[in-house]
Parts: sequence; structure tokens; C-alpha cells
Amino acid sequence: MKALILADHGSTVKEANALLEKVAERARAYTGSPFDIVESSHMELCEPSIEQAFRKCIAAGATDITVHPYFLAPGRHSKSDIPRMVAEAARNFPQVSYRVTEPLGLHDKIIEVVFERSLG
Repeated sequence: MKALILADHGSTVKEANALLEKVAERARAYTGSPFDIVESSHMELCEPSIEQAFRKCIAAGATDITVHPYFLAPGRHSKSDIPRMVAEAARNFPQVSYRVTEPLGLHDKIIEVVFERSLG
């Protein structure tokens, strides 16, 4: 089974953390998704942590886990911190393959969203 974990920084603002779970809910409901399981996680400041989400995916039967840093630009968190946290979470599960993707970055669909939001 394939799993996707969305990972953001985490916040002390409840609404900011709830947004990532809403993104995960939409991903779960997306017709044609390549993932059987979708979870949200946070690097720090709140739960679920990356490790908690990783373990939840495994408990649900995941054997292949993709972690997507839900950030606009590459930086220390997406290039170093999240890959380290994922490797630590995966350490006790050698039977599970995993990878960490690039952050959202520059993509034509991002530009479409910028225009849509800009025009109201």
C-alpha cells in the first residue's frame, strides 16, 4: 500500500495546523489518487508529528511512504530537517520504502492559483 504524508512546520495557531489537515482530507477524497493512505503531520509545535504519521501509515498497512514537505520554497526544513526526521521515523521499519519529495516550488498551477487569488 502507498501512503502520502504531508508535512509542514507546525504552528501555535490552531487554524494554521487545521489547514494542512483540510489539504489531506481533499487529497484523500481526490478521485484517481495514487495513494491508499494520506496523513498530515507537523515538524514541531503540535501533533501529529512526522514520526506519529509515519507509524500511523505503517499501522494502516503502508509499505511505501512518500513524504511531501508542504512548503512553497526549498530551504533548511525541506532539504535537511524533514529528511532527517523521516529517516529517524523509518529507522525501525526496514521493510518500508520511503522518499521525501521537493516542496511545492514553481509550477504553472501555482501561478494559476496566484492569479485566481489576486483577482478575487
